[in-house]
Amino acid sequence: MDVEQFRKAGYAAIDRICDYYINLDSKPVSSSVQPGYLAPLLPKTAPEEGEDFQTIAADYESVIVPGLTHWQHPSFFAYFPTAATFEGILGDLYANAAPNPGFNWSCSPASTELEAVVMDWSAQLLGLSSVFHNAGGIGGGALQTTASDSALVAIVAARERLRALTEVPLEELLVYVTTQTHSLGLKAGRVLGLQVRALEVRAEDRYALSGTVLRQALEEDKAAGRRPFILIATVGSTSSGAVDNLPEITAVLQDHPEVWLHVDAAWAGLALCCPETREALFLDTINASVDSFCANFHKWGLVNFDASTLWVRDRKSLNEALDITPPFLRTAHGDAGTVVDYRNWHLGLGRRFRSLKFWFVLRGFGVEGFRKHIRQAITLNTTFVDLLADMEIFELVTPPSLALTVFRVVPPSHAQADLAALNALNAAFFARLAVRPDLAITQTVLNGVFCVRFAVGAARTTQAHVRAAFDVLVEEAHAAIALWEPTA
Repeated sequence: MDVEQFRKAGYAAIDRICDYYINLDSKPVSSSVQPGYLAPLLPKTAPEEGEDFQTIAADYESVIVPGLTHWQHPSFFAYFPTAATFEGILGDLYANAAPNPGFNWSCSPASTELEAVVMDWSAQLLGLSSVFHNAGGIGGGALQTTASDSALVAIVAARERLRALTEVPLEELLVYVTTQTHSLGLKAGRVLGLQVRALEVRAEDRYALSGTVLRQALEEDKAAGRRPFILIATVGSTSSGAVDNLPEITAVLQDHPEVWLHVDAAWAGLALCCPETREALFLDTINASVDSFCANFHKWGLVNFDASTLWVRDRKSLNEALDITPPFLRTAHGDAGTVVDYRNWHLGLGRRFRSLKFWFVLRGFGVEGFRKHIRQAITLNTTFVDLLADMEIFELVTPPSLALTVFRVVPPSHAQADLAALNALNAAFFARLAVRPDLAITQTVLNGVFCVRFAVGAARTTQAHVRAAFDVLVEEAHAAIALWEPTA
């Protein structure tokens, strides 16, 4: 493909993308294809000769798009939102036009320096203290792939910080998560060969970790010869939207300064851009006490995947844990310490020019644009909660969290039914929802209670979409109850 062919294909691609978004509302949210659908539609081997790009693009429309789940659909209420903005698409396009690996400053100075700038802009957007800003030279932030990578990096840094202070056998080290922490904690433990303990959280605490539970665990484990060295706390857990009690946690950890406190705020952290949410999300405690903080701009934050942000209070902890510099990676600027080499802030060597799409999105929306987006989703969730309250068949399992509601079906005539029976009803209710093409929604289990999650956040979702989804929920709840009641 020469330049003019690329120009023509590029125009056509933009047209296709625009048509996709114009017609997105009319598409089913979830794909209806069956497992293994794609291979029979494609040749057994790659073509011997290159094909015309228009043929390739037409095949994308005919065989790939039918297999997509449309996470940007305004009726997508599953998991958490996935950002998809035109500014982000264009940022990725420009970045892909200059695909430098970015493992040190010399690879492409703009890649490194723009990342430092947009990480500081993002920190300011969320209200993070200047201690986390790159400009201060002590702490700072770097882009990661996902919150899982951020947690893994934090664990490595915490482990090496402790081992620099005292010799501790690896088998004694212990990672703390909670029973509501994302699976990233358990996966990181498996990758690093470390023990992981999930601390129990209670419904009466809104599924948040309390200082009492943490203190008891620390006393038990230290008495047994184990060495807890990092706690992954959560601001906005996946299942319930819980916010761990950071003031209580940090008060307990004052007596255990060797324990690194990492906050995973992958979804809810973006709500910190709104001043009215900061007290409930414990921003003051984050700024005063946590060692590292993660938020995913590719969820609620308008920057297309992948765009996870990790800030640390002390960048030296990362550099000392992750700096491997063979001779072929050494540079005059790096040796002089006058530049940041971001390969020492994450596990990989090469890294994408992700900061460019941040720059496009932050400039395109501005701080107020971000706040408007977050506030709109919270308002729409409030509408959904009000609709639930008007129907006696629904019950909140835990108080709503920002733009997330967790609920279940509890028919008034069977409000005293045992947990197993109600779980069976709600499993049947969700099974009906799961095959619907007109919305996407997900299930969870909170301390043995089967429930349904409703997460608002797609940029194109309106009141009409929320009300239409609610009507579907009512329809399927009544259908599930009608089938369930005779045997309850």
